[in-house]
Amino acid sequence: MKTFQVGSYHVTRIEEMLTPGFKPAFLFPDYTPDIFEEHKLLSGPRFWDEPTQKVMSSMHSWMIRDDRHTILIDTGCGNDKTRALPLFERFHQLHLPYLERLAEAGVRPEDVTLVICTHLHIDHVGWNTKLVDGRWVPTFPNAKYIFSRREFAHWQSPTGGHLTLPENIAVIEDSVLPVIEAGQVEFIDDGSKIIEGLFFQDAFGHTAGHGMLKLESGNDAAIFPGDSLHQPMQVFRPDWNSRFCEQAAQARTTRRSILDYCSDRHALLLPAHFGAPHGGYVTRHAGGYDFAPADDLVVAG
Repeated sequence: MKTFQVGSYHVTRIEEMLTPGFKPAFLFPDYTPDIFEEHKLLSGPRFWDEPTQKVMSSMHSWMIRDDRHTILIDTGCGNDKTRALPLFERFHQLHLPYLERLAEAGVRPEDVTLVICTHLHIDHVGWNTKLVDGRWVPTFPNAKYIFSRREFAHWQSPTGGHLTLPENIAVIEDSVLPVIEAGQVEFIDDGSKIIEGLFFQDAFGHTAGHGMLKLESGNDAAIFPGDSLHQPMQVFRPDWNSRFCEQAAQARTTRRSILDYCSDRHALLLPAHFGAPHGGYVTRHAGGYDFAPADDLVVAG
């Protein structure tokens, strides 16, 4: 369990699963294999599964804590959910010890004060709800769930998410609408201050309402980019969009702005799917960007 210190906050990764994900040529339409020769880091076992020839893919929440707040950013895929379509089969009817791992970090579902979703895809909202007596109910009964107003509208529009990823509509029905119906959702917009030092910003491209979180405390900073970056190779190839990015040009612009912020602010990059140690630091140079995993900066939880 990885915990990073960001000023007065502790940021802990709560794992749902860490498995081989997609083959890079499937995930990135612009993929070329020479990237592994140029950047040996990418072919190590933390980021690459040699037997399957797939990139390692983590599903996790980032938990931010201080003496007043317990916040989860994104909630993985969830248990007991019907995801039988071929694209999502590795998320189908899961029975994973996510809540037990949360407990290992000293947190019960009732202790969570805020749940923030960068966007509303299948692997970012799953633990928003759990199955109780045949009904989907909020997993975190005392939390306020925070969604981007624009992102939710995108998934409600017949010309939005219904067209770009119709496979995700069932996800909205079992993992988003029940918390809205329970009265636990707050919709926010670009620039919203969530707590002291934690801000939501629009990060369009992956979806039309995608957002990111910036955490700034003292001299430290961290950024939670959601799916603006899926894999470390995108630091070296920021023009590579995933096949799931809806707005290609905007996704590239957003990705570069995140990398520039990380480099200029020396901010810790904490994406949603990178392999171990699941975050790191970016530096900019004349030819592009470099990435350094944050192994040495893990502190005790």
